[in-house]
Amino acid sequence: MLQHLDSSALPAGQLLVRCNNRRTTRCAACAEVYRRDTFQLITAGLRGGKGTPEHVAVHPRVFATFTAPGFGPVHNRRTDGRACRCGAHHDPDDDALGTPLDPDTYDYEAAVLWNAHAGALWRRFSIYLRREVAKRAGLSQRRLRDHARVSFAKVAEYQKRGAVHFHAVIRLDGPQGGDTPPPPWATAELLTDAIQAAASKVRVDGPTLGDRAHTFAFGRQLDVRTIRSRDFSDGQELTERAVAAYIAKYATKGAETATGALDRPLKFAAELAQLDISDHARRLIRTAWTLGARKDLEHLRLRAWAHMLGFRGHFSTKSRRYSTTLGALRDARAEWRRAQVAAANSPATTETTHVLAHWVFAGTGLSAAETWLAASLEPALGTEGEPTA
Repeated sequence: MLQHLDSSALPAGQLLVRCNNRRTTRCAACAEVYRRDTFQLITAGLRGGKGTPEHVAVHPRVFATFTAPGFGPVHNRRTDGRACRCGAHHDPDDDALGTPLDPDTYDYEAAVLWNAHAGALWRRFSIYLRREVAKRAGLSQRRLRDHARVSFAKVAEYQKRGAVHFHAVIRLDGPQGGDTPPPPWATAELLTDAIQAAASKVRVDGPTLGDRAHTFAFGRQLDVRTIRSRDFSDGQELTERAVAAYIAKYATKGAETATGALDRPLKFAAELAQLDISDHARRLIRTAWTLGARKDLEHLRLRAWAHMLGFRGHFSTKSRRYSTTLGALRDARAEWRRAQVAAANSPATTETTHVLAHWVFAGTGLSAAETWLAASLEPALGTEGEPTA
């Protein structure tokens, strides 16, 4: 059967394809697909499904948040209701939140280098965590693999001050990961204790600049909460669905969402003077750009990642045995679409030849008319989404 496709007969006269950008600020449609895929990936590791056994729902698992250390006092909203150090009670959408009280004394150098080493710090933490779990089980690290494994999925989020912190689902499994039940000694309490110990001990040595040797560790604020199928002991629900939705939300955000920075790389430092960004973001980016010129820091690629305030790691990562992969979810979706098209066309012959020719790149994004149409439909479509609990 011979089929002919002429793009002039398509909506807008063009064949539309996905850009697959995960950032909401760059492409809301592709970011939504990425968010939903991340939601399914996290949920599969909490409830089972997508090739993960359902009994992982009864494995010990916690939701942990790892913060960055302080680099200087910033404007904030205190949880005890007291005023900020500046004397004001800031509104939630106040642009001053997260900005330094005194920019001239704020440690911009350490803030950028922290972001650049955050990924390495997490990798070392995962090693320390296995050590701490083995210690509490009375096992060596080598023998631990014969009894239990630690699985995780995490996402990076920028705080308003521009420092990266991590949200993670961490689970204890049997020796074959989620396919096998954990041993009787594996409990959420043991896992929580091991996480707290590992987070307090882990360190990563950074560069020595001048007379100052940088060493990086997690901040003092560490929140570890048990994920339960029904509710959480303090009366606030912490269900699988709530955790998955929370992590998926941050998988599509970057530094531009929290700090008003950029969602694209810089080509020249001179661009900073023309950009409509906050002064705090501008100083972080400029610091990354300046440090990136040093030969002893070229391995950090700070200029290439200046728009990310130095952070160059993957925003969402997982251990191999946690659950399915984003690639597997994309392949399943593509296969389903091919099956739908094949069923609709009902080909009369078993042999089909596809010829692609005369394609011309038209551009990215939406036309002016399409942008207007999307904006007019947004209020009606914006109510859809995953519940948070």
